[in-house]
Amino acid sequence: MLITDIFRLSTRMFRTNRSRTILTILGISIGISAILFLVSLGYGLQMLILKQITTSDALLSLDVTTGDMSNLKLDNEAITSIMGITGVDKVSPSVAIQAQMTIGEISSELTANFVDREYLKLDGTTLKKGEFYGEAASDKNKVLISAPALQLFNLDENSIFDKTINFTVFTANEGESTGESMIRDYEKLDQDFKIIGIVSEESLNYVYLPFAISQDLKIANYSKLKVKVKNDKDLNTVRSAIIDKGFAVSALSDIIEQANQIFSIVQIVLASFGIVALIVSAIGMFNTMTIALLERTQEIGIMKALGATSMDIWNMFLAESIIIGFLGGLGGIILGMLGGELFNYGVNLLAGVLGGNKIDMFYTPYWFVMLIIIFSTIVGLVTGFYPARRAAKISALEALRYK
Repeated sequence: MLITDIFRLSTRMFRTNRSRTILTILGISIGISAILFLVSLGYGLQMLILKQITTSDALLSLDVTTGDMSNLKLDNEAITSIMGITGVDKVSPSVAIQAQMTIGEISSELTANFVDREYLKLDGTTLKKGEFYGEAASDKNKVLISAPALQLFNLDENSIFDKTINFTVFTANEGESTGESMIRDYEKLDQDFKIIGIVSEESLNYVYLPFAISQDLKIANYSKLKVKVKNDKDLNTVRSAIIDKGFAVSALSDIIEQANQIFSIVQIVLASFGIVALIVSAIGMFNTMTIALLERTQEIGIMKALGATSMDIWNMFLAESIIIGFLGGLGGIILGMLGGELFNYGVNLLAGVLGGNKIDMFYTPYWFVMLIIIFSTIVGLVTGFYPARRAAKISALEALRYK
């Protein structure tokens, strides 16, 4: 029997048992769409979260601190030492001290971070509004502020750009102490500042000021160093070399790796729920193929009497189940993506009403779509294997006598 004949006989079910066949395909589609919907949701949330916390430069950077070692110092000598390590591309320091920020008659204490533009880039800092400052002398009076810090002054994100800001910074006087507390020296910065950007932050109160100001304050010891490596292969080598010098090292890539592991587990759990629905659908498909076998027993006898072989009957039933599985997978992809788009539209509509930002909660890799098609086709093949085997073993005489 030719392949075209097998295909023509296999697709005859759409004419003879149209409703039952469509319902069977729909059952498979629902199971597949559940898998696609849930796994795409897992991938979408993973990308959404990781996109918020990282950039390509941030993934190549290491955070260097002194840890618990009080005898270590992060200064220009330490920077020179780290720059001499093979694989290091850039080193950018930061100074973090407490400061009092004043806007009009309102003052509040927060953390002042003195960093340059390169540090912000390596840290993966993103802005909700505004722009970053540069290294030019004209940018020396420009600062960035975190969104929660604005709430300390009861200001909205639009009016803050017109305000004049002053700072008084505090430094610990290590020469004098009373008990466990240090007496703090303070120094008022003699220039007026303007906020030019609002940092995307959820909970911490801080500001970023140009690093050059810390140099004017004669601060020699840094709070943290951002070390950028030339490529990801150098991360572990450079980290080990810096640790050997006694410093504590952490990397954003570690957090990303842990997050990916967690999301992998989440995706497996979500896919498991969809697989349950697919198993139920596969049972329905098996039932459909078994009923089709019983209904067409005499037809099988006639075909064998006319010269059809057991292999021809086998191929016909298998082709029918494979077609149902393939169409079920195709329908599942359409239903899953449509469901994701509708759900995403509903979430963004609600976010718009509540004043939130629009987001895309679903992401479906192309390879996963192809995997879904192949998987559903294999499910059809496996489901139709037993009915096809039974049909092929039926003798022509018994089939013609069957009622």
